[in-house]
Amino acid sequence: MTTPTSTVSTLLPPLRIGPHTIDTPVVLAPMAGVTNKAFRTLCREHGAGLYVAEMVTSRALVERHPATLRIVTFDEGESPRSAQVYGVDPATVAGAVRILAAEGLADHVDLNFGCPVPKVTKRGGGGALPWKRELFTRIVAGAVEAGGAYGVPVTVKTRKGIDDDHLTYLDAGRIAEREGAAAIALHARTVEQHYSGTADWAAIATLKETVRTIPVLGNGDIWSAEDAVRMVQVTGADGVVVGRGCQGRPWLFADLAAAFAGSDVRLRPGLREVADTIYRHGELQVEYWEDEGKGMRDLRKHMAWYLKGYAVGGEARASLALVSTLAELRERLDALDLDQPYPGEGAEGPRGRSGTPKTAHLPYGWLDSRELTPAHRQQLVEAELSVSGG
Repeated sequence: MTTPTSTVSTLLPPLRIGPHTIDTPVVLAPMAGVTNKAFRTLCREHGAGLYVAEMVTSRALVERHPATLRIVTFDEGESPRSAQVYGVDPATVAGAVRILAAEGLADHVDLNFGCPVPKVTKRGGGGALPWKRELFTRIVAGAVEAGGAYGVPVTVKTRKGIDDDHLTYLDAGRIAEREGAAAIALHARTVEQHYSGTADWAAIATLKETVRTIPVLGNGDIWSAEDAVRMVQVTGADGVVVGRGCQGRPWLFADLAAAFAGSDVRLRPGLREVADTIYRHGELQVEYWEDEGKGMRDLRKHMAWYLKGYAVGGEARASLALVSTLAELRERLDALDLDQPYPGEGAEGPRGRSGTPKTAHLPYGWLDSRELTPAHRQQLVEAELSVSGG
């Protein structure tokens, strides 16, 4: 399963997030419907350093919705336990962070200011919010204070801005640093780009030059260990955040950990090893959901990612995407030609969401000023959605 590749030369020291030392400066990004406890456990077993749970909304957490509380449950081996919170109201966000910290539900909280989804940005949330500097400042400051009272560090994740003419990331970095955030991560795309095109690693380098006293983490287009090393070389980032690149490839974290430890060993699993990983993922899903049918339904979306590049016919792929029990899963996996070796480039590269650029959906008049109007304040109240995991 392991073969040597070219030796890497750039190494990073352990990442520090407040009082926590992360041995491997590699962060698993929160992804809706993907990074539940089952998948995080897989990534931890393969070497991820910090693994952030799916995003929860501050309002849903304050209201203690059962589905939200399930999202912020962690495996015994997860340390530090990391939760991501989204919100647009400073008091509600601070309240959510206070619950996580005071009740010992998490050891680290990340604030999401990078979501490009129209239902969020059209009300001024997610990646649209840093445009309003005062509001962004109040949310970060309140969250840092709420977490700090219990020794829980707060970090910030953002995008470059709304579009190339309305960039916000440097202001966001300065504010986060000034208000006591423990780190800032930059997804080097704009809201308008969504997940299309190429991440602008030069922006990560500029942010690193601007923010000097807290770690700067780079996110975007890390599909291999070599990508991660190259990002660090190009940008000077203190760590990397991996999202879509690990979908169906939790072993990517073993490659990343090896690269940053100076090793040239990489994991190149044949289909038999992939099938074993899929089954392990299925077991973890059932354990997490406490329901075999629900666990299997949640696993189905991962199948195409796991099988990318392998010679698995359409009928077999379709049957695996319909499994309803662990017994069915084992039977259908065993029916594959499991002696296939790693298919090389066919199993690598981009995966998950990509698409094309999309005009950013924003509240009417949002870009006219960096200050909030009364109308925009009302829209932000409506943006406090009582749903999580988006």
